Amino acid sequence: MKSFAVLILAIGSCLCDSQIKTDCNKICDVCSFTRITQDLGAVGEKVTNIGDKITLLEIKLQKTEKEVMDLQKRIGGNMSQPGIPQVAFSVALLDSGFGNTGPFDSPTPLRYKNIFSNTGSGYNPSTGIFTAMTKGMYFFRFSMFNNVNSVPNSVVSLTKNGKRLTSVWDTSGSDANDMGSNAVVIPLEVGDNVYVELQANRIVYDDSMNYNTFSGFLLFTL
Repeated sequence: MKSFAVLILAIGSCLCDSQIKTDCNKICDVCSFTRITQDLGAVGEKVTNIGDKITLLEIKLQKTEKEVMDLQKRIGGNMSQPGIPQVAFSVALLDSGFGNTGPFDSPTPLRYKNIFSNTGSGYNPSTGIFTAMTKGMYFFRFSMFNNVNSVPNSVVSLTKNGKRLTSVWDTSGSDANDMGSNAVVIPLEVGDNVYVELQANRIVYDDSMNYNTFSGFLLFTL
């Protein structure tokens, strides 16, 4: 009888130990699930933060693209043809004072010193020569005011690479204070030179009214 009681107690003890282990395992499983859930939550939060950062970067990129487009507009860039160079200049003969320029013994480029504009820096005021840095079709215009003497003696010519293209002149009559202008549209290769040339033994007059001018700009590239 005693042996049977001891056996019952032993079985009960084993069952209790087994139940305790089962309960412990269940608790451990719950703890592991809780940790996994917490880890997933942390990962989800990081993913959300990364998504927010990506959204901010996209907004900044769009803003930067808009700023670039606005800058292209301000400097004259062509939105459909980005990178097209902008070339234009306009100059007058004297930057101060008044009087005649010339005469010279041989044809001489007029050096226009009063710079109204020189986008692209193609015009050189030290030489009076415009040098093409882009192959394209260009427009040029120049004006001339003759000498103020009673007998006019003025001839200027637009010249490309030493070849006369067109001229303005006044060499006859008894009047003074006459002026004229001329213009051309011509193709230029890179390195071509264009300038206004005062012909030999001729003179032009100018003062602060800026009668003698030289202007040009790129119409389109070729």
